[in-house]
Amino acid sequence: MFKKILKWIGVVVVAGFVGLVIVRMFVLDAKEKTEKQVVRIHATKLTLNDVMGKNLPVPSEVEGPPDYDATIAGVDANANGIRDDVELAIFKEYPNSAKTRAVLLQYALALQMEVVQPIVNEGTVTAVAEDSGRAHLCVGEITSRKDMAKFIEITERFYSFVETRQLNTEARKQAKKDFYRGNLGSYVSPDEICDLDLSTLPN
Repeated sequence: MFKKILKWIGVVVVAGFVGLVIVRMFVLDAKEKTEKQVVRIHATKLTLNDVMGKNLPVPSEVEGPPDYDATIAGVDANANGIRDDVELAIFKEYPNSAKTRAVLLQYALALQMEVVQPIVNEGTVTAVAEDSGRAHLCVGEITSRKDMAKFIEITERFYSFVETRQLNTEARKQAKKDFYRGNLGSYVSPDEICDLDLSTLPN
């Protein structure tokens, strides 16, 4: 009887150890996947080609424009991370200002990252928030601060231009809330806020 008890104790101990090892493997795997995704998030940058419209998505003349609102993520035919309808709207509104397009496209890119993440947890959500914070600050880099009232008015207009198009359905507004709810950690936006050196752009 005593031997049977010892045997069962041994089985339980071994099973517990194996279970612990398996759980730890899953935890480490999840941590590694999160770390890799955070690197991808921070590596996602606006390019000069995006700003200059080198790869601008062009709707089919035969089929016409796609249904941009059929899904929360929408359409990104040129795979640059910016939703096509928002990208086209920015170019239509600001065809002669590369600097304005640069800051608005970066902001749109950051907002789009909120709805395309394959992993949603504190690590990835905070990383996206960091990039959104950078993009938000970058918008103000093209406007003079000599008259703060005017500065606020202009930057708010820029924010609104992107946000009203990016969050143009109830499903997208809810997705943004769900993305951040309970997942956001503390962060500080880095000193380098713009993806591109705005001083190198022609206008």
